[in-house]
Parts: sequence; structure tokens; C-alpha cells
Amino acid sequence: MTAGSRALMVLLFCQALLGGAGHASLSAEPGRRQPGPRGAAGHALLRGFEATLLQMFGLRRRPQPGPAAVVPAYMLDLYRLQAGEDADGDEDRDRARGARLRYPERSASRANTVRSFHHEEHLENLSGPSAAPRLRFVFNLSSVPDNEVVSSAELRLYREQVREQSPAWERGFHRINVYEVMKPLSEERGQMITRLLDTRLVHHNETRWESFDVSPAVIRWTKDKQPNHGLAVEVVHLGQTPAHQGKHVRISRSLPQGDGDWAQLRPLLVTFSHDGKGHALVRRAKRSPKHQRPRKNKKNCRRHALYVDFSDVGWNDWIVAPPGYQAFYCHGDCPFPLADHLNSTNHAIVQTLVNSVNASIPKACCVPTELSAISMLYLDEYDKVVLKNYQEMVVEGCGCR
Repeated sequence: MTAGSRALMVLLFCQALLGGAGHASLSAEPGRRQPGPRGAAGHALLRGFEATLLQMFGLRRRPQPGPAAVVPAYMLDLYRLQAGEDADGDEDRDRARGARLRYPERSASRANTVRSFHHEEHLENLSGPSAAPRLRFVFNLSSVPDNEVVSSAELRLYREQVREQSPAWERGFHRINVYEVMKPLSEERGQMITRLLDTRLVHHNETRWESFDVSPAVIRWTKDKQPNHGLAVEVVHLGQTPAHQGKHVRISRSLPQGDGDWAQLRPLLVTFSHDGKGHALVRRAKRSPKHQRPRKNKKNCRRHALYVDFSDVGWNDWIVAPPGYQAFYCHGDCPFPLADHLNSTNHAIVQTLVNSVNASIPKACCVPTELSAISMLYLDEYDKVVLKNYQEMVVEGCGCR
């Protein structure tokens, strides 16, 4: 068990003692008991563990999301898919968003963290060799910790169906090019220096998100610490007049479609990284409730319900999902002789045997023998949306050790 998991289990145990078994918040709940030295001490104790838990989550302080913070629909859908909460999909929502989301198996298999970034509204027109306009997007990636290694990254652009009466237009295509800006436009140079990262030939008559691989650029900026001059996007309508160029791809707030849904349809940079702790993201099957076998003696070692509700302490303002989770805990006797269902080690059997003839030797303890991970979607200290996999958060089995 890791140090972070031990801290969590101690925290939950303290909550069970101070706040009642079966339900736990992340601090002493106001209004439950009369104020006094013991209550104040308990509150301070739990606040200390709260700080430890934030540290385990990789946060230096409690996030305080601003009113302008936006959770991209893509990140929420990715969480649901990864956590097994949306295995069947929502066809109505899929139609509204243009296409069913596919879980990025390859990118997620090497990452335990997904981060999303909107550009800084530092939108700059760039001159280019073609008649098609180019727009530059600067993404501030300073919130990516130094201990995280980015393995891949994608730029997501939303495009809407072009509705034209011309049959020739309906048969038309356009090309979207994404470049890394190696050197930005300056007064001394007539044009920027770019490097092509990805390109896509797409049909006009479709509404959907397009994903472009920008891994080489993002890895250069994060791992190699190279200058980040942003990305440039170019939309070229093949065989059409310049008046049509770029009108249906949501890469600018000033497009004629309006600003009402800009927060959800603006370009999105998504990074997949690993901090070296625990296992990578794995898409889980839809979970069904676990039913435990009835025990003949309910006092013996077994798993007990312990629900951690993030809203009890206001953590739901920065934890997007889940609202809470069933952590469980292990408690009960390890009597002599140890039965098979107590999942005991040979050492625990020997220790219990010795205890039966020598009371100075303690009995074996009821502890977690199997733990599983949970995924959390949250806003960090910089209002960036993060999906992260945390190991050893849920007790799946108990035993005498």
C-alpha cells in the first residue's frame, strides 16, 4: 500500500470515528456536535489530513475555480467512458455533438492523466503562402508538472456542415492543416516559420469534431523545454473562392455563427501524460453492484460501507466527477482458527495460533487485501480541467494479515 493510500485510509478511519460509520466527509461536519476542545481538535486533525489528501492528488493548494472556468464536454464524456458510466452511449447527445465519441485507447494506454487547455484568446492573424487565412493559437502549458511526461497530444477542432445549394459545393472537400509555429511573425520577417504537424482532407457536408496529432510540438515544449510559439491552423476549401475559406470551422470567436456556444466549441488542446505513479488509464466495463457472501459471524473481518461525499466540504466546486465514491473499510475479528474466507496469509495463521496460547502476541489484523482505482475529473489550481487515475482508493477485499 502506498503512503498516499495509507493517509487516505487513516483519514477515513478518523472520519468514521468522529462523524459516524458508513458515511464520511472530508472534514468535521458543522452542526453535528457541540463546539468544544475535542470538536476543535477533531476539526484540526481532519483539516490536516485534508491537506495530505490534496498533496496525494498532486495539488499544492485547494483549487478555487473562477466564474469563467469551463469544463469541456469532451473531458466529461472521456471521464464517463473511462469510468464505465457511459458504456452504452447517449444517442441523442451524440447526434447533438455531431458524432459518437471514441475512447482514445492508444493515447490513454500510456497515460494516467489527461489535461485540457483552451487557448489564451491570444488569437493572431498570420500571413501564409496560400489565400487561406491562418490563425495562431497559444496554449499556456505551464500547469503541467515537471514530473509528468507527456506521451501524446491532440488538437480538437469543431467543424459544421456547409449548407450550399450548389451541387458542385456539396461534392466538395476542404483541407485542414495544423502547423507548429517555430518562429512567429515579426516586423523583420515577412512571414512566420512553421512545421507541418498534421493535415486532413474532409468533406463539406458533415458536422463533427476533428482531431489532429500535435504530439511532436507539445513534447518539445514540455519535455525538451523548447520555446512555445503556439500552433497555426489553416483551412483551405479546394476549388472554391476565398470568400468561403474557413467559414464553417470554429477556430475564431468572431465567426458569423455567433458566440453563444463558443465556450464548448472553441479549439481544445488535450495532453496525455504519466507522472510515474500507478497504472495507466484503462477503460472500465460498466460496474455492477458487488454482493458479498453472508457471513455466519458478522463480527469477523469483513468489508464495511464507507461513502466519501465531496459535497460535504464544498469540494464539489472543483471536483466535477464523481460527486463521491464508496471507499469501504475493513473491520472485524480474526479469531482462532482462521477460516478460509478470511483470506489469511500463512504468517497470519501462525500469529493467530501463537496468540491462542500466548496473549502477549497480538492477533492478526483485519486489513485491505485488494484495492482498486478511481478516476477523478477536476479543475486544478489554474482552472484547467484534469482527468486523473488514482490507484488504491477503493477496498475490494479484506483479510487477516
